[in-house]
Amino acid sequence: MHLLNIKPLSVNDAWQGRRFKTPEYKRYARDIMYLLPKFELPLAPYALTLEFGVGPTSDWDNPIKPFQDIMQNKYGFNDRDVEAALVRKKTVKKGEEYIYWNMITLDEGLCDRIDKSFFSK
Repeated sequence: MHLLNIKPLSVNDAWQGRRFKTPEYKRYARDIMYLLPKFELPLAPYALTLEFGVGPTSDWDNPIKPFQDIMQNKYGFNDRDVEAALVRKKTVKKGEEYIYWNMITLDEGLCDRIDKSFFSK
């Protein structure tokens, strides 16, 4: 475990000026909203599990924020209440892309059960 004593930069602080949703994002959001099933929201704080089946050139973290924001709109939670996540990028062939997800209540023992050395005390 390595500690960096610096405030993490939010994506909101990383860019100047206004950002606009592209037509591709709007289509993606519409499709995801339609595909997301009925889901009983657990109690906050949340732990999120995400697996993105993507092409080999995709960064592992690029799909997180758009998908999480769409989930937030669909299910009516605030993404600031997501306090832990386990994210996996799995390389798949073109046309076989997917998203696997789950959200549960984060309990004190969950992080220890995932990996005691990963989370700070």
